[in-house]
Amino acid sequence: MSATPVLAAAAPSGGTGAFILQLVPLILIFVIFWFLLIRPQQKRMKDHRAMIDAVKRGDRVVTGGGLLGKVTKVKDDEVEIDLGGGQKVTAIKATLSDVRNPSAAND
Repeated sequence: MSATPVLAAAAPSGGTGAFILQLVPLILIFVIFWFLLIRPQQKRMKDHRAMIDAVKRGDRVVTGGGLLGKVTKVKDDEVEIDLGGGQKVTAIKATLSDVRNPSAAND
């Protein structure tokens, strides 16, 4: 006689209680990820979008490529940036990485 049928017969029948106990750690991990990673990232994205939408003429900006300049013209989704020395470029608002306070800039 083999021991396998005896072990199979003695094993508990993992009902819904065991299934819920297996889900608790997964739910706990998701909640931790939500509060430590997902939620702060969404808040940063929302703040950055508000900062970019509020850009106005005269603000000092940093583009995604690292160019520093002063905004001379603002359209719906574009800004014209004066890089100095008479050089002006047009950039998409979404590519701006930072808007700096004009009073804090050193000209």
